[in-house]
Amino acid sequence: MSHLTRFLQAISPLLFLGIAACGNPPRVSGVAGAPPSPNVPWKVPPGAIKSEPLVVPAAAAVVPADLQERIRQLSLVDVVDLALRNNPATRASWAQARAAASLFGSARGAYYPTVNGSGTLSRIQSPATLQRPAGKRTEYGPSIALNYLLLDFGGRSGSVETARQSLFAANLEHNATLQNTVLQAQVAYFTYMATSALLSAERSAIAEARANLTAADRRNKVGLATIADVLQARTALSQEQLNLETIQGNLQAARGSLASALGLPANLPFELEPLPKDIPVGMITQSVDSVINDALRNRPDLAAARAQAASAAAQVRVAKSAELPSLTLGSNAARIYSSPQQFAGPSYSVSLGLAIPIFNGFSHQYDVAAARAQAEAATALADQTRQQVITQVFVSYYALQTAEARVATADDLLASAQQSVEVAAGRYREGVGSIIDLLTAQTALANARAQQVQSRWQWYTSLAQLARDAGVLGVRGDTPFSFSTDSAPSRPVPDPIRP
Repeated sequence: MSHLTRFLQAISPLLFLGIAACGNPPRVSGVAGAPPSPNVPWKVPPGAIKSEPLVVPAAAAVVPADLQERIRQLSLVDVVDLALRNNPATRASWAQARAAASLFGSARGAYYPTVNGSGTLSRIQSPATLQRPAGKRTEYGPSIALNYLLLDFGGRSGSVETARQSLFAANLEHNATLQNTVLQAQVAYFTYMATSALLSAERSAIAEARANLTAADRRNKVGLATIADVLQARTALSQEQLNLETIQGNLQAARGSLASALGLPANLPFELEPLPKDIPVGMITQSVDSVINDALRNRPDLAAARAQAASAAAQVRVAKSAELPSLTLGSNAARIYSSPQQFAGPSYSVSLGLAIPIFNGFSHQYDVAAARAQAEAATALADQTRQQVITQVFVSYYALQTAEARVATADDLLASAQQSVEVAAGRYREGVGSIIDLLTAQTALANARAQQVQSRWQWYTSLAQLARDAGVLGVRGDTPFSFSTDSAPSRPVPDPIRP
């Protein structure tokens, strides 16, 4: 048997295992690296994934110390403050801004020389020569090397400018994230408060429906109404109770959304500050063009898009510098210690280098073309962002005006519905009106109450949206617009019902 045959026989088991392994995914932490079939879930090995911390009912675990005393009566300012502190999006954008600042500092290091120190230890055996016999020696010693880029025709400055504009973009995107977080918190707050007010309004509707049922029962007992009146009144009461249960469920959903906007667990106990009885609404006095100009001056995402376009333009300088010569300065200094002593001594060198690119397969030319195209694309995206900003402000401005008009109309509708119920109730008591007329009027009143509540909170939501779209929404939720006096006199709104 030949040596080759014996060798193949010896390695054949290894070859078989290798081929088999190629057909199966590798194992990781004692389990298969992938499920054996598409309908089988993958079994996570113990300890492979870090366990998520479980939620706890203690408010102190997640609420900042300065808000623990106010957690049972949070104002809108507190809600915004909590959202900015706890929202993961703000932490992520802040970390990205700090990373961009560090990268800018790193890019500026190209303007300084690099200095590196080193040490060597050598054991040398040399052959005999005419000058010295064969022998062994030990050499050791430190050395220091300096390299400095003197000139590169824009590559270094282009890299620094790219990092500088990227820093601007990252910080501006952080500002945009803050405004988006404030808007998210305010919308969740307004939704919760509106749903709370709807719950109060619905309880009033239930009380009125129950009173109607009592009146129908009484009139039926004395023969002034039929059993149909009683059944219709009972049906109306059941419908209102069904509406109440729906609103209660919506309130819990709104509470969960608000907790999520605050960056808190949905099961965390918190309450909101009671609202004043009057919620004033006014008409914005600024023109739409004025608000659009505010947005063009203040929108952080638009400024970030312009910074990204400037960063892409700076990359063109970096790409073009690769086609041009570069001048470098280098030096090295060392001290050699040796045994025997005659090989010891200092050494140094100074060099001035000129690198001239001659031919690179047209790679540099294509790099320049690609950088220019990317700069044009970034500029076009910034222009697109500008158009989006203008459109968003235009839509939000007139949405706010529509919301203001709806408030006035909802107030008038409520007043008319209340008068209609009073007339229908009086006619029913006098026996000249039907239960259907009364129930219809009270249904219209319940709807009017709901629309009045929703219209005012929708106005505040539209105001917050316009402030965000204009780039002027403050970190405390403030909106610096000017308004006329309340054009829709505020009517009392029920206090929010605590779940």
